[in-house]
Amino acid sequence: MAFSTQDSDEVLSEINVTPLVDVMLVLLVVFIVTAPLLTNSIPINLPKTDSVAPVEQKDPLVVSNDGGGKFFINKDEVQPDLLESNLEAAKAKNPDVRVQLQADDGVGYGKVAGAMASIEKAGITKLSVITKR
Repeated sequence: MAFSTQDSDEVLSEINVTPLVDVMLVLLVVFIVTAPLLTNSIPINLPKTDSVAPVEQKDPLVVSNDGGGKFFINKDEVQPDLLESNLEAAKAKNPDVRVQLQADDGVGYGKVAGAMASIEKAGITKLSVITKR
């Protein structure tokens, strides 16, 4: 918008920022008022208790299958037909045993599935399959 003055023929071309400032101040007030209402929290006074030591986590059993078809439990070689009985013995010692299964990239799916079946038959329910990123 251009304005001309009475005294001269020069055109005055400036933007009137007053309405812009008014709108921005109204928006700022609206955000300041509504921001505390957006937090969805329920005020609760939690009870105080004595601290408890964390549960000791034992290292998991690592069942490995190398490329040659050999099975290992924690670096000890195990015959494939004795894998299930060794896992049952580990389950008897610790009912909450965790097993990590890792197999070489060249090992066929059948061998890995057989190891998983042996772990399941031994009654172990906590199984992790280890892969590389």
